[in-house]
Amino acid sequence: MPAELRFPRSDSGSSTPEASVAVPPVAIAQWCAGQGWPVHPLAPGRKTPAANCNACRQPGHTHHGCNCRTSGRWCHGFHAATLDPARIQQWWSQTPDPGVGVACGPAGLVVIDIDAHAQIPPARDRLLPGIPISDQVDLTGLANGYHTMGILAALRGATSPAEDQTTLRVRTPSGGLHVWYRSSDARSWQCSSGSGGGRALAWQVDVRAHGGYIIAPGTTTSAGTYTPLGDIRIPAPLPSWLAQELERTGHLPTPQIPAPRPVPARALQAVIAAGGGRDRATRALATVLADVAACATVPAGAGFSDKLNRAAFTAGGLVAGGHLTEQQAEAALREAAQLARPDQSRRSEGIIRSGMNAGRTRPLHLGGRP
Repeated sequence: MPAELRFPRSDSGSSTPEASVAVPPVAIAQWCAGQGWPVHPLAPGRKTPAANCNACRQPGHTHHGCNCRTSGRWCHGFHAATLDPARIQQWWSQTPDPGVGVACGPAGLVVIDIDAHAQIPPARDRLLPGIPISDQVDLTGLANGYHTMGILAALRGATSPAEDQTTLRVRTPSGGLHVWYRSSDARSWQCSSGSGGGRALAWQVDVRAHGGYIIAPGTTTSAGTYTPLGDIRIPAPLPSWLAQELERTGHLPTPQIPAPRPVPARALQAVIAAGGGRDRATRALATVLADVAACATVPAGAGFSDKLNRAAFTAGGLVAGGHLTEQQAEAALREAAQLARPDQSRRSEGIIRSGMNAGRTRPLHLGGRP
C-alpha cells in the first residue's frame, strides 16, 4: 500500500467500525487499480453503481454492444470497470462524491460476504446447503453468518474466514465482514446470495466473484465506512478447503458432463504389472481413475477435487487390503491427476495424501480373481 494512503482501522473484536478520517475516493480508486483490481464509481453515499446515461436507461438496453465504455462513461456498473489511471482521474474528478466498487471477476477476487442481520434462522436444511444438521444438534444462539461460517469451517477442521488474519478483511457499517481472497487458478467462481433457492454457501453468507462487485475498503456510504481490520491489505489465496466447498455448492459454471474415457496406460502401468490388468483391484481402481482422467475434457467445474479424493480413498482401501503397494497406487493417482489438471500438481498431492490416509482405515477385501 502506498505510504500516502492510510485506511482507517477497526478493532477486530468490535461489531462496528471506529470513527476515522475518510480517505478520498479517488485515492481509493487509484490504490485499487494499482493492485490490479478494475474499479467503477458507486452512487454517492450508496452501495449501488452510479447511474447510467439516459440512452442506457432505455428498456431492453444492455451493456452488450454499448458504446459508453469506449466513450469513457461509467454506464453499466462493473461492466465498465477500468484500471486506466486517466479514466479514474476523470470519473472521480467530475464529482468527488462517488464511492468505489471493484469488479471481482476481472480482478480475480473471491470475496466472502458475511452478514450479521437480525433475522430468524431458516430451516436446518438451509443453514448449510447440502449438509444435514440433525435435530439433536442444539442451535440455540445461532443468529447470523458468522455462526454458519464458523460451523462450516469447524466441520472441515479449518479456520473461519471471519478469523483469517492472513488476508484482507473489511468491516461493513452493518457489522458484517468482507473477507477478500484471490483465486489461485483460472476458474470462474460465481456469485451467490445467502442460502436461497439457487447456489449458496451458507445462511447469511454471500459470495462475490464473477458477475459481481465488492465495495472497496475505505469507501464511505450514508451508513458508515467500510473499514479494514488489522494491517493486512492484500488478499491471500483462496484456501483449498473453501474452494472445495464453493465447488460443492455450485459456485462454478455448469459444466458439460465429460463422457467416460479410458485411463491412460501410464496411469495403470504399475498396477497392471502387479495384477496383469485383469484382477478386481485393477478394475476397481481403473473405474475411479477414469472419472479423474475425464476431467481433462472440462477446464473447470468437473468436480475434479471430489473425484480425485474418491479415487485416492479407493486406492487407500486397496493398499490396506493388500491388493496394491502404496507406491503403485500413488503412481497411478498422480498420473491421472497430472493428465486432468497439469497445473495443479501441488493441490493434487494434498488430495491424494488425505484421501489415501482416509481409505487406509477402510481396507477393501475383494476376494479372489474371477
